[in-house]
Amino acid sequence: MHRNFRKWIFYVFLCFGVLYVKLGALSSVVALGANIICNKIPGLAPRQRAICQSRPDAIIVIGEGAQMGLNECQYQFRFGRWNCSALGERTVFGQELRVGSREAAFTYAITAAGVAHAVTAACSQGNLSNCGCDREKQGYYNQAEGWKWGGCSADVRYGIDFSRRFVDAREIKKNARRLMNLHNNEAGRKVLQGRMRLECKCHGVSGSCTTRTCWTTLPQFREVGQLLKEKYNAAVQVEVVRASRLRQPTFLRVKQLRSYQKPMETDLVYIEKSPNYCEEDAATGSVGTRGRLCNRTSPGADGCDTMCCGRGYNTHQYTKVWQCNCKFHWCCFVRCNTCSERTEVFTCK
Repeated sequence: MHRNFRKWIFYVFLCFGVLYVKLGALSSVVALGANIICNKIPGLAPRQRAICQSRPDAIIVIGEGAQMGLNECQYQFRFGRWNCSALGERTVFGQELRVGSREAAFTYAITAAGVAHAVTAACSQGNLSNCGCDREKQGYYNQAEGWKWGGCSADVRYGIDFSRRFVDAREIKKNARRLMNLHNNEAGRKVLQGRMRLECKCHGVSGSCTTRTCWTTLPQFREVGQLLKEKYNAAVQVEVVRASRLRQPTFLRVKQLRSYQKPMETDLVYIEKSPNYCEEDAATGSVGTRGRLCNRTSPGADGCDTMCCGRGYNTHQYTKVWQCNCKFHWCCFVRCNTCSERTEVFTCK
Protein backbone atom coordinates (compact mmCIF):
# COMPACT_ATOMS: atom_id res chain seq x y z
CA MET A 1 0.00 0.00 0.00
CA HIS A 2 1.44 3.35 -0.99
CA ARG A 3 1.99 6.04 1.63
CA ASN A 4 -0.64 8.34 0.09
CA PHE A 5 -3.21 5.56 0.14
CA ARG A 6 -2.52 4.89 3.82
CA LYS A 7 -2.88 8.58 4.60
CA TRP A 8 -6.14 8.67 2.64
CA ILE A 9 -7.58 5.83 4.71
CA PHE A 10 -6.46 7.49 7.94
CA TYR A 11 -7.98 10.87 7.10
CA VAL A 12 -11.28 9.36 5.98
CA PHE A 13 -11.61 7.46 9.26
CA LEU A 14 -10.62 10.65 11.11
CA CYS A 15 -13.40 12.54 9.37
CA PHE A 16 -15.93 9.92 10.40
CA GLY A 17 -14.60 10.13 13.95
CA VAL A 18 -15.22 13.90 13.95
CA LEU A 19 -18.73 13.29 12.66
CA TYR A 20 -19.31 10.88 15.53
CA VAL A 21 -18.21 13.48 18.08
CA LYS A 22 -20.47 16.10 16.50
CA LEU A 23 -23.49 13.90 15.92
CA GLY A 24 -23.18 11.22 18.60
CA ALA A 25 -24.08 8.48 16.13
CA LEU A 26 -21.21 5.99 16.48
CA SER A 27 -22.74 2.82 15.10
CA SER A 28 -24.29 4.26 11.95
CA VAL A 29 -21.41 6.59 11.02
CA VAL A 30 -18.66 4.03 11.60
CA ALA A 31 -20.63 1.38 9.74
CA LEU A 32 -21.12 3.73 6.79
CA GLY A 33 -17.44 4.73 6.79
CA ALA A 34 -16.25 1.14 7.05
CA ASN A 35 -18.40 0.07 4.10
CA ILE A 36 -17.10 2.91 1.94
CA ILE A 37 -13.44 2.36 2.81
CA CYS A 38 -13.46 -1.43 2.67
CA ASN A 39 -15.23 -1.49 -0.69
CA LYS A 40 -12.59 0.84 -2.12
CA ILE A 41 -9.57 -1.27 -1.11
CA PRO A 42 -8.52 -3.46 -4.07
CA GLY A 43 -7.40 -7.06 -3.62
CA LEU A 44 -9.51 -7.98 -0.59
CA ALA A 45 -11.14 -11.41 -0.52
CA PRO A 46 -14.79 -11.53 0.67
CA ARG A 47 -13.87 -12.67 4.19
CA GLN A 48 -11.18 -10.00 4.41
CA ARG A 49 -13.69 -7.36 3.38
CA ALA A 50 -16.06 -8.59 6.09
CA ILE A 51 -13.29 -8.34 8.71
CA CYS A 52 -12.46 -4.86 7.46
CA GLN A 53 -16.07 -3.75 7.86
CA SER A 54 -16.42 -5.25 11.35
CA ARG A 55 -13.03 -3.97 12.58
CA PRO A 56 -12.35 -0.69 10.74
CA ASP A 57 -9.90 0.36 13.46
CA ALA A 58 -7.69 -2.60 12.59
CA ILE A 59 -7.45 -2.22 8.80
CA ILE A 60 -4.83 0.56 8.97
CA VAL A 61 -2.73 -1.49 11.39
CA ILE A 62 -3.04 -4.53 9.11
CA GLY A 63 -1.97 -2.44 6.13
CA GLU A 64 1.03 -1.09 8.03
CA GLY A 65 2.00 -4.63 9.03
CA ALA A 66 1.76 -5.92 5.48
CA GLN A 67 3.79 -2.95 4.24
CA MET A 68 6.39 -3.60 6.92
CA GLY A 69 6.68 -7.15 5.59
CA LEU A 70 7.16 -5.96 2.03
CA ASN A 71 9.73 -3.38 3.10
CA GLU A 72 11.66 -6.10 4.89
CA CYS A 73 11.40 -8.30 1.80
CA GLN A 74 12.96 -5.54 -0.29
CA TYR A 75 15.74 -5.11 2.26
CA GLN A 76 16.60 -8.80 2.48
CA PHE A 77 16.69 -9.21 -1.33
CA ARG A 78 18.18 -5.82 -2.21
CA PHE A 79 21.26 -7.45 -3.77
CA GLY A 80 19.44 -10.17 -5.72
CA ARG A 81 18.00 -10.34 -9.23
CA TRP A 82 14.57 -10.58 -7.62
CA ASN A 83 14.31 -7.74 -5.12
CA CYS A 84 10.58 -7.56 -4.28
CA SER A 85 10.35 -4.30 -6.21
CA ALA A 86 7.15 -5.29 -8.03
CA LEU A 87 5.28 -6.26 -4.86
CA GLY A 88 2.68 -3.99 -3.35
CA GLU A 89 2.28 -1.79 -6.44
CA ARG A 90 -1.47 -2.34 -6.53
CA THR A 91 -2.20 -3.33 -2.95
CA VAL A 92 -0.39 -5.00 -0.08
CA PHE A 93 -3.40 -7.25 0.52
CA GLY A 94 -3.65 -9.17 -2.76
CA GLN A 95 -1.85 -12.26 -4.03
CA GLU A 96 1.19 -11.03 -5.95
CA LEU A 97 3.31 -13.88 -7.37
CA ARG A 98 1.67 -16.39 -9.69
CA VAL A 99 4.53 -18.89 -9.62
CA GLY A 100 4.65 -21.04 -6.49
CA SER A 101 8.37 -20.40 -6.06
CA ARG A 102 10.57 -19.96 -3.00
CA GLU A 103 10.26 -16.17 -3.54
CA ALA A 104 6.50 -16.49 -3.19
CA ALA A 105 7.07 -18.57 -0.05
CA PHE A 106 9.14 -15.79 1.53
CA THR A 107 6.61 -13.13 0.50
CA TYR A 108 3.71 -14.90 2.19
CA ALA A 109 5.70 -15.71 5.33
CA ILE A 110 7.06 -12.19 5.85
CA THR A 111 3.65 -10.57 5.18
CA ALA A 112 1.83 -12.83 7.66
CA ALA A 113 4.53 -12.19 10.25
CA GLY A 114 4.35 -8.44 9.60
CA VAL A 115 0.59 -8.32 10.19
CA ALA A 116 0.93 -10.36 13.42
CA HIS A 117 3.76 -8.09 14.62
CA ALA A 118 1.87 -4.87 13.87
CA VAL A 119 -1.38 -6.03 15.49
CA THR A 120 0.46 -7.24 18.61
CA ALA A 121 2.32 -3.92 18.92
CA ALA A 122 -0.88 -1.90 18.44
CA CYS A 123 -2.61 -3.90 21.17
CA SER A 124 0.25 -3.33 23.63
CA GLN A 125 0.18 0.41 22.89
CA GLY A 126 -3.58 0.64 23.36
CA ASN A 127 -4.21 1.59 19.73
CA LEU A 128 -6.71 -1.20 19.00
CA SER A 129 -10.01 -2.05 20.63
CA ASN A 130 -10.81 -5.49 22.07
CA CYS A 131 -7.18 -6.24 22.94
CA GLY A 132 -4.37 -5.06 25.18
CA CYS A 133 -1.53 -6.58 27.20
CA ASP A 134 -1.26 -10.32 27.86
CA ARG A 135 -2.55 -10.59 31.42
CA GLU A 136 -2.71 -14.40 31.66
CA LYS A 137 0.51 -14.77 33.70
CA GLN A 138 0.17 -11.49 35.57
CA GLY A 139 1.40 -11.92 39.15
CA TYR A 140 2.76 -15.46 38.69
CA TYR A 141 5.93 -15.88 40.75
CA ASN A 142 8.83 -18.07 39.62
CA GLN A 143 10.34 -18.95 42.99
CA ALA A 144 13.26 -20.93 41.56
CA GLU A 145 14.53 -18.04 39.43
CA GLY A 146 13.36 -15.22 41.69
CA TRP A 147 11.14 -13.25 39.32
CA LYS A 148 7.45 -12.67 38.71
CA TRP A 149 5.37 -11.75 35.69
CA GLY A 150 4.38 -8.10 35.49
CA GLY A 151 4.38 -5.05 33.27
CA CYS A 152 2.73 -5.21 29.85
CA SER A 153 3.53 -8.45 28.08
CA ALA A 154 2.92 -8.37 24.34
CA ASP A 155 -0.11 -10.52 23.52
CA VAL A 156 1.46 -12.22 20.50
CA ARG A 157 -1.20 -14.94 20.51
CA TYR A 158 -3.87 -12.34 19.75
CA GLY A 159 -1.74 -10.84 16.98
CA ILE A 160 -1.09 -14.27 15.46
CA ASP A 161 -4.77 -15.21 15.64
CA PHE A 162 -5.77 -11.94 13.96
CA SER A 163 -3.16 -12.44 11.25
CA ARG A 164 -4.40 -15.99 10.73
CA ARG A 165 -8.01 -14.87 10.35
CA PHE A 166 -7.23 -11.99 7.98
CA VAL A 167 -4.24 -13.09 5.90
CA ASP A 168 -5.36 -16.71 5.48
CA ALA A 169 -8.83 -15.57 4.42
CA ARG A 170 -7.60 -14.84 0.89
CA GLU A 171 -6.92 -18.54 0.27
CA ILE A 172 -10.17 -19.60 -1.34
CA LYS A 173 -9.29 -22.08 -4.08
CA LYS A 174 -8.78 -25.69 -2.99
CA ASN A 175 -5.53 -26.44 -4.79
CA ALA A 176 -1.85 -27.08 -4.10
CA ARG A 177 -1.01 -23.38 -4.07
CA ARG A 178 -3.51 -22.81 -1.26
CA LEU A 179 -1.80 -25.44 0.90
CA MET A 180 1.59 -23.92 0.11
CA ASN A 181 0.47 -20.39 0.98
CA LEU A 182 -1.21 -21.42 4.24
CA HIS A 183 1.89 -23.35 5.30
CA ASN A 184 4.20 -20.39 4.63
CA ASN A 185 1.83 -17.96 6.35
CA GLU A 186 1.95 -20.12 9.47
CA ALA A 187 5.73 -20.57 9.23
CA GLY A 188 6.20 -16.79 9.27
CA ARG A 189 4.00 -16.43 12.33
CA LYS A 190 5.78 -19.26 14.17
CA VAL A 191 9.17 -17.67 13.52
CA LEU A 192 7.84 -14.43 15.03
CA GLN A 193 6.44 -16.25 18.06
CA GLY A 194 9.69 -18.14 18.58
CA ARG A 195 11.68 -14.90 18.80
CA MET A 196 9.65 -13.27 21.57
CA ARG A 197 11.99 -11.91 24.25
CA LEU A 198 11.85 -11.81 28.04
CA GLU A 199 12.68 -8.41 29.57
CA CYS A 200 13.04 -7.84 33.29
CA LYS A 201 13.37 -5.00 35.78
CA CYS A 202 15.19 -5.37 39.10
CA HIS A 203 13.72 -4.42 42.47
CA GLY A 204 15.47 -4.18 45.81
CA VAL A 205 17.18 -1.92 48.34
CA SER A 206 20.12 0.24 47.11
CA GLY A 207 20.04 -1.13 43.59
CA SER A 208 20.05 -4.79 44.59
CA CYS A 209 18.13 -7.30 42.51
CA THR A 210 16.38 -9.36 45.16
CA THR A 211 13.32 -9.67 42.94
CA ARG A 212 12.64 -9.09 39.27
CA THR A 213 9.50 -8.23 37.34
CA CYS A 214 9.50 -9.69 33.83
CA TRP A 215 7.38 -9.40 30.70
CA THR A 216 7.54 -10.53 27.07
CA THR A 217 8.33 -8.13 24.22
CA LEU A 218 8.28 -8.32 20.45
CA PRO A 219 11.57 -8.83 18.61
CA GLN A 220 12.88 -6.28 16.14
CA PHE A 221 11.25 -7.12 12.80
CA ARG A 222 14.68 -7.10 11.11
CA GLU A 223 15.48 -10.18 13.20
CA VAL A 224 12.39 -11.94 11.87
CA GLY A 225 13.36 -10.97 8.31
CA GLN A 226 16.87 -12.37 8.71
CA LEU A 227 15.57 -15.67 10.06
CA LEU A 228 13.05 -16.02 7.24
CA LYS A 229 15.80 -15.25 4.72
CA GLU A 230 17.72 -18.21 6.16
CA LYS A 231 14.57 -20.30 5.82
CA TYR A 232 14.30 -19.11 2.21
CA ASN A 233 17.83 -20.30 1.47
CA ALA A 234 16.94 -23.73 2.89
CA ALA A 235 13.40 -23.86 1.43
CA VAL A 236 11.92 -27.31 0.81
CA GLN A 237 10.28 -28.33 -2.46
CA VAL A 238 7.01 -30.14 -1.84
CA GLU A 239 4.24 -31.82 -3.78
CA VAL A 240 0.58 -32.26 -3.02
CA VAL A 241 -1.02 -35.48 -1.79
CA ARG A 242 -4.61 -35.86 -2.96
CA ALA A 243 -7.52 -37.66 -1.34
CA SER A 244 -8.17 -41.03 -2.93
CA ARG A 245 -11.89 -40.47 -3.58
CA LEU A 246 -12.48 -36.79 -4.37
CA ARG A 247 -8.91 -36.13 -5.58
CA GLN A 248 -8.78 -32.87 -3.67
CA PRO A 249 -5.43 -31.70 -2.22
CA THR A 250 -5.16 -32.79 1.41
CA PHE A 251 -1.59 -32.13 2.52
CA LEU A 252 1.95 -31.43 1.31
CA ARG A 253 4.85 -33.84 1.43
CA VAL A 254 8.54 -33.36 0.76
CA LYS A 255 9.23 -34.03 -2.93
CA GLN A 256 11.64 -36.75 -4.08
CA LEU A 257 11.17 -38.79 -0.93
CA ARG A 258 9.50 -42.17 -1.05
CA SER A 259 7.81 -41.67 2.31
CA TYR A 260 4.96 -39.28 3.06
CA GLN A 261 7.19 -37.00 5.11
CA LYS A 262 5.65 -33.61 5.76
CA PRO A 263 7.77 -30.46 5.92
CA MET A 264 8.63 -28.96 9.29
CA GLU A 265 6.24 -26.32 10.63
CA THR A 266 8.80 -23.53 10.28
CA ASP A 267 10.10 -24.64 6.85
CA LEU A 268 9.37 -22.41 3.89
CA VAL A 269 7.99 -24.59 1.10
CA TYR A 270 7.58 -24.17 -2.64
CA ILE A 271 6.03 -26.26 -5.42
CA GLU A 272 7.65 -24.72 -8.53
CA LYS A 273 11.23 -23.83 -9.38
CA SER A 274 12.09 -20.15 -9.51
CA PRO A 275 12.56 -18.34 -12.84
CA ASN A 276 15.95 -16.69 -13.36
CA TYR A 277 14.43 -13.17 -13.13
CA CYS A 278 16.80 -11.90 -15.85
CA GLU A 279 14.11 -10.60 -18.19
CA GLU A 280 10.86 -8.77 -17.56
CA ASP A 281 7.96 -11.21 -17.39
CA ALA A 282 4.61 -10.24 -15.89
CA ALA A 283 3.52 -13.88 -15.70
CA THR A 284 6.28 -14.74 -13.22
CA GLY A 285 6.45 -11.40 -11.42
CA SER A 286 9.90 -10.66 -12.82
CA VAL A 287 10.81 -7.04 -13.57
CA GLY A 288 14.16 -8.06 -15.06
CA THR A 289 17.55 -6.60 -14.20
CA ARG A 290 18.01 -4.03 -16.97
CA GLY A 291 19.13 -0.74 -15.43
CA ARG A 292 19.89 -2.30 -12.02
CA LEU A 293 22.98 -1.13 -10.17
CA CYS A 294 25.69 -3.77 -9.83
CA ASN A 295 29.10 -4.16 -8.25
CA ARG A 296 31.80 -4.78 -10.84
CA THR A 297 34.21 -6.42 -8.38
CA SER A 298 31.76 -8.51 -6.34
CA PRO A 299 31.65 -12.29 -6.87
CA GLY A 300 28.24 -12.45 -5.18
CA ALA A 301 24.64 -12.00 -6.34
CA ASP A 302 25.14 -8.22 -6.65
CA GLY A 303 28.13 -8.63 -8.97
CA CYS A 304 27.70 -7.36 -12.53
CA ASP A 305 28.35 -10.80 -14.05
CA THR A 306 25.53 -12.41 -12.07
CA MET A 307 23.12 -9.48 -11.84
CA CYS A 308 23.29 -8.65 -15.55
CA CYS A 309 22.83 -12.27 -16.67
CA GLY A 310 25.76 -12.07 -19.10
CA ARG A 311 24.37 -9.06 -21.01
CA GLY A 312 27.16 -6.77 -19.86
CA TYR A 313 26.94 -3.46 -18.05
CA ASN A 314 27.27 0.27 -18.62
CA THR A 315 29.74 2.47 -16.76
CA HIS A 316 28.68 5.93 -15.60
CA GLN A 317 31.11 8.48 -14.25
CA TYR A 318 30.17 11.52 -12.20
CA THR A 319 31.77 13.90 -9.74
CA LYS A 320 30.45 14.06 -6.20
CA VAL A 321 30.91 17.50 -4.58
CA TRP A 322 30.40 18.34 -0.92
CA GLN A 323 31.59 20.77 1.77
CA CYS A 324 34.33 19.43 4.03
CA ASN A 325 36.87 20.44 6.70
CA CYS A 326 34.41 22.90 8.18
CA LYS A 327 35.63 25.11 11.03
CA PHE A 328 33.76 27.45 13.32
CA HIS A 329 35.21 30.97 13.60
CA TRP A 330 34.50 33.34 16.47
CA CYS A 331 32.14 35.09 16.02
CA CYS A 332 30.05 33.73 14.28
CA PHE A 333 30.42 31.87 11.01
CA VAL A 334 31.56 28.55 9.61
CA ARG A 335 34.14 28.30 6.83
CA CYS A 336 34.39 25.11 4.74
CA ASN A 337 36.47 23.74 1.92
CA THR A 338 34.94 22.20 -1.18
CA CYS A 339 35.82 18.54 -1.68
CA SER A 340 35.12 16.43 -4.72
CA GLU A 341 35.41 12.80 -5.68
CA ARG A 342 35.27 11.05 -9.03
CA THR A 343 32.85 8.14 -8.81
CA GLU A 344 31.87 5.30 -11.11
CA VAL A 345 28.59 3.38 -11.03
CA PHE A 346 27.66 0.36 -13.10
CA THR A 347 24.21 -0.57 -14.43
CA CYS A 348 23.07 -3.68 -16.27
CA LYS A 349 22.46 -3.50 -20.00
